[in-house]
Amino acid sequence: MIEVTINGKKQACEEGLTIVKLLDSLGMTSRAIAVEINQQIQPRDTHCLVEVNDGDILEIVTLVGGG
Repeated sequence: MIEVTINGKKQACEEGLTIVKLLDSLGMTSRAIAVEINQQIQPRDTHCLVEVNDGDILEIVTLVGGG
């Protein structure tokens, strides 16, 4: 297990998770999500490749439409 910070809250998760698998485990499967790891935006096309590491700080933002 590793520990990461997601939107300001520490959370334990499995080692070796990609961004996609982490989002799935959090129930966040919408395509309208932006992910930042350690203050760097992660392009959506890399979410299935980039692994989350111990100590990473993630900001996950759900985009909301409206007018």
